[in-house]
Amino acid sequence: MIEINLDGQQVSVPEGSMIMHAADKAGTYIPHFCYHKKLSIAANCRMCLVDVEKAPKPMPACATPVTNGMIVRTKSDKAIKAQQSVMEFLLINHPLDCPICDQGGECQLQDLAVGYGASGSRYEEEKRVVPHKDVGPLISMEEMSRCIHCTRCVRFGQEIAGVMELGMIHRGEHSEITTVLGDTVDSEVSGNMIDLCPVGALTSKPFRYSARPWELSRRKSVSPHDSTGANLIVQVKNNRVMRVLPFENNDVNECWLADRDRFSYEALNGPERLTSPMIKHGGEWKPVDWQTALEYVARGVGEVQRDHGGAAIGALVSPHSTVEELFLAGKLVRGLGSENIDHRLRHAEFANHEGVRWLGTSIASLSTLQRALFIGTNLRKDHPLFALRVRAAVRSGAQVSVVHDRADDWAMAIAGRSIVPAGQWVQALADIATAIGGEKGEKAPLNGNATDAAKAIAASLLSGERKAIFLGNAAAHHPTATSLLALAQWIGEQTGASVGFLGEAANTVGAQLVGALPGEGGLNAAQMLAGGLKALFLLNTEPEFDSAAGARAKSLGQGAGMVVTLSPFKANRPAWKVLRVLGNMLGLQGFEYESANEVLVAARGAADAQQPMVQGSLLSNRTAKAAWLGDTEARPVSAAIYQLDGIVRRAPSLQLTADAVGRVRESDPAIATVTNGVAA
Repeated sequence: MIEINLDGQQVSVPEGSMIMHAADKAGTYIPHFCYHKKLSIAANCRMCLVDVEKAPKPMPACATPVTNGMIVRTKSDKAIKAQQSVMEFLLINHPLDCPICDQGGECQLQDLAVGYGASGSRYEEEKRVVPHKDVGPLISMEEMSRCIHCTRCVRFGQEIAGVMELGMIHRGEHSEITTVLGDTVDSEVSGNMIDLCPVGALTSKPFRYSARPWELSRRKSVSPHDSTGANLIVQVKNNRVMRVLPFENNDVNECWLADRDRFSYEALNGPERLTSPMIKHGGEWKPVDWQTALEYVARGVGEVQRDHGGAAIGALVSPHSTVEELFLAGKLVRGLGSENIDHRLRHAEFANHEGVRWLGTSIASLSTLQRALFIGTNLRKDHPLFALRVRAAVRSGAQVSVVHDRADDWAMAIAGRSIVPAGQWVQALADIATAIGGEKGEKAPLNGNATDAAKAIAASLLSGERKAIFLGNAAAHHPTATSLLALAQWIGEQTGASVGFLGEAANTVGAQLVGALPGEGGLNAAQMLAGGLKALFLLNTEPEFDSAAGARAKSLGQGAGMVVTLSPFKANRPAWKVLRVLGNMLGLQGFEYESANEVLVAARGAADAQQPMVQGSLLSNRTAKAAWLGDTEARPVSAAIYQLDGIVRRAPSLQLTADAVGRVRESDPAIATVTNGVAA
């Protein structure tokens, strides 16, 4: 540790730290623009100049390493005058358009100009004008004359997103940030550039000119779109969601958001978002009041139960739903005498298992992995924020290997690839297991061929220390999912790697914990989707898009006498309240809940009581079964990045992105040349 004197206070920081790090530790604020704790040091803006004793001139705090006994003054006349001079320089060409700027009220430059700017400007020449750029539907670069060239956006793309889509061209007063070739910004995490911009140069195109920051109230929330559970700040005006920003949580999403977390809110204000329940009569939807709708459903479901028994009733529930909704849906169905409930809508295999499938490690630990194997996933598109952490690990020397059916661009170095059709994934893992067994003198559970690709992946997993194996969405949905897990489990045991599932949805784990699975004699999702039930509940799901049945699910309503859909696009009342009232109307016991918190307490109690559906609340990715199968033509069903759920499907700006309209295409495995396990 090195000790310095900062404004008369002794501060100890690790060797190699900068003055800015010491100031952060001491709680001393030093004005800055280009410095960001998650990005490399650029020292572009010079706003953080401080007075270092014995230095001939002020020094940038972000780029000046500490030395033992260093004396630093951040509030001396020398430091303040230097900072004021830099502010005057930054404002020379900056347009004075704060009243119309979308960043007004939350602009870093505006805030610091109050403290360090002069009351007037000595600059009398014409200000420069930078032409605007069209970089896609999410980011507005209409006001690039405001740019102060801090390069935060450039460094984010290069270092965090893995794709350098923006860069700085020219020199001096002609410098400008641009895509150079006039391309669009297509990264799945591009919206973070808006947060990073300290001025009004990069703004949110969907939010632009819709509200002022001081008009918005704020609510903490969690993203429902993937298993990351990114922490959010939802900003609301007049009961309308206007914007979504990240809420910093270093254990989960750090200070970042994926674009689908940030911009999917548009769907909540879309034309399909109705404000009253509807009943279909004569092929037409008609709005009704809540009492009429609930009585209609209770009467219809009651008749089905009386005439056909509880087994004729089922529920397909989305794993994107809340714990409270999933718990009450299961309680309602079971209260009616049925065990037909399932959240595994895209699965092709429905083997029973003990415990709850989960990530197998903490989210934060992804940043410190040294070796990792991913099976059946394009991590960058399936789990964008997981990809940021893994990309950071790769920059620190980690080796990542992939078994998949496409040679996707992960925007990071891949140490080993086994690109084979999905039907051959079991064989690909058997090959890796055989290569590992050959090195360790162990017999693999399934005979394989130690191919060059398998040897490369095996060598990677046998080296290093912190290791993990992850089964992605396509692996979890695979017809031979149990076999893939069993082989991954054996490989993990031999190499010292944890084994886990990435998890498709926000609440895949919660759905298992509260028993949103068929009980003894109950039908699984595939069986319910095949038809035959007389009454079917659909919780936050559209089977045509959210299930393995696809277009065949359109016929569900024809076979069932009653289909009850609980969706944010059919009503604005929380689904747990609707389920609770239905339970009361149907005369079921245990539905006397007054708040969502009471439901949550009951759901936790049910999980801890070791329900037979989940064999308790223990997290476990182990399997004792291995139903080995040969090659199969079946391909697991997985959703594209902006087709994952009903909300992202209805977000207009997301549907205009390159990923949605097909300008970004998956790599063709047929053209990927694999040498020693590395795709060229």
